[in-house]
Amino acid sequence: MPNYMNIVNAALNKPTERIPLYEHSINDTFMEKITGNKFRHLYNENLKEYYRHYCAFFRDMGYDTVSFECGLGPVMPGSGALGEGKEGVIKTREDFDAYPWNKLADLYFQRYTPHFDALCEVMPQGMKAIGGVGYGVFECVQDVVGFQELCFIKADDDELFAGLFKAVGDAMAIIWNEVLTRWGDVFCVCRFGDDLGFKSATLLPPEDIREHIIPQYKGLIGLIHDFGKPFLFHSCGKVDSVMEDIIAVGIDAKHSNEDAIAPFSFWTKTYGSRIGNFGGLDTDALCDISPLDISAYTTDIYRVCAAKGHGVAIGSGNSIPEYVCPDRYQKAIEIIRKLRGE
Repeated sequence: MPNYMNIVNAALNKPTERIPLYEHSINDTFMEKITGNKFRHLYNENLKEYYRHYCAFFRDMGYDTVSFECGLGPVMPGSGALGEGKEGVIKTREDFDAYPWNKLADLYFQRYTPHFDALCEVMPQGMKAIGGVGYGVFECVQDVVGFQELCFIKADDDELFAGLFKAVGDAMAIIWNEVLTRWGDVFCVCRFGDDLGFKSATLLPPEDIREHIIPQYKGLIGLIHDFGKPFLFHSCGKVDSVMEDIIAVGIDAKHSNEDAIAPFSFWTKTYGSRIGNFGGLDTDALCDISPLDISAYTTDIYRVCAAKGHGVAIGSGNSIPEYVCPDRYQKAIEIIRKLRGE
């Protein structure tokens, strides 16, 4: 039987009955490849049945929680600069002032209320969701501005640069408060992902992250804690230059790691005494390592988790996109569950 308290305790850096599995996201086409169960079409036909199959995948694969979030970025008017290569819609103070910041919450709930409702109806026994409002402050700003344009704004207009992060943070606080008020019972741990870095450094200078982004995190994390939920922070990239600042504003756990930056043991040894550590298996390894090697690789990561002894959840260091090799994913899950004594 799944037990969502395993993830709660891992996030709180406490011992767990077993080392829980965790994924930031699993592509639903990939789920179909694993199970042979075709259910993606239900997304546009019957949300309740879609999420029944979606949740069942996590349950049947040995997870204690369902990873679920509804992203703010896609409902922001003019978004797409981050993931779709579109031109940003905010370039000037006039663009910023004309942007419908006060309508973002309404747009969010118009789109996603049926999804939250459906998830609540079908959550399997013993499980809860981990997630909430997808996208972080930095990512939402990029999605309507564009990274290059954001750098130009920083050079030309410090006040506008600061205002962008505050406007997004304020909108996110309204949305998070409503989500947790209406659907908080289905979530055991809350999270958002905000990719602050790449392989060698943060995308913005650390001082800009400290001054403009992390203060927005503090407000959001405080709100989430007020609802009695632990907070898991996801960020890709080399972010050690701002990790102490991020820990200081109250994150309970951190997810995302890449072997090219640092092995998972770096995270558990450097920060494991203060926060939970989620991840371990480099997503690239789940694509590139031969089937003969994946067993040894997974076993090594599991031993890192076991050596810490508490506050860990194991899975990919990023997510499971469609292009991950199904056989290697299944082998990794098989090894983990065997090591857990299942």
